[in-house]
Amino acid sequence: MIQIRPASAADLPALAVLHQAALGGPGEQATLAHLRALALVYFAAKSDQFLGVATGQLAADEFEIHAVAVAEAARGQGLGHRLVRALEQGAREAGAAAAFLEVRAGNTAARALYTGLGYTEFGRRPTYYRDGDEAVLMRRDLREPPCGA
Repeated sequence: MIQIRPASAADLPALAVLHQAALGGPGEQATLAHLRALALVYFAAKSDQFLGVATGQLAADEFEIHAVAVAEAARGQGLGHRLVRALEQGAREAGAAAAFLEVRAGNTAARALYTGLGYTEFGRRPTYYRDGDEAVLMRRDLREPPCGA
């Protein structure tokens, strides 16, 4: 059975490896430092195997989702959905009224996930990513009941 739970300090090194493998970007040590600085880190695991990680940060009553990463072998099982919902619940409990994120315009799977969870586009950042892809800015009011629950 796959469980979703908040990460402890002991979980972070393995989650940094998963985060980097799924999303690329900075090396493991930089990712680990990033994870430690975040307000909320949740992960999906089956036994001792880490399958997904989701991170975000609270600023006043706003919550920004930084990343949702699922191991390639575990994709298509609804883990991204469950991880986002866990982040939202943790953010609500911490006092957040809204959640925000940015996603690559070309990442149709992630955009479909967020749209299905009730996020709406409110802007774009042209040529935001190094490869020239633009960022789609999305938000959801956390005071509203979740759709796709």
